[in-house]
Amino acid sequence: MAGRVYATPEQLAAWTGQPAPTDADRLLARASEDIDDALLTAVYRTDDLGMPTDTKVIQALADAACAQVEYQLATGDDGTGAAGRWGTVSIGPVSLGDRRDAPQAAGDVDLAPRAHRALTRAGLLPGVIW
Repeated sequence: MAGRVYATPEQLAAWTGQPAPTDADRLLARASEDIDDALLTAVYRTDDLGMPTDTKVIQALADAACAQVEYQLATGDDGTGAAGRWGTVSIGPVSLGDRRDAPQAAGDVDLAPRAHRALTRAGLLPGVIW
């Protein structure tokens, strides 16, 4: 069974204000997997396919998936997670670090800040196990 995808290329284009990339379907599928990983302990109503049924949650997941793709494109990630594998790099007196040095979202996901905020506003993060 194919994974759940929470946003369309059209929603991504509306989110970014730019035409969707040619591989938008793939990027959104991978971003949706990231969102699922971040929501391992979230509780919300779903249909038989595991898709959310509440309009507030549907919109939050779409926004989070679009924010995740936007973030990955801005950081040069192709959705594989290979970009930014370094943690800290030092060259002489210059030292650079990336988000790999920062705490990760649930599921060890490098979650886009805007995705995290969309999920938090919808009451999906932090998740609760009942």
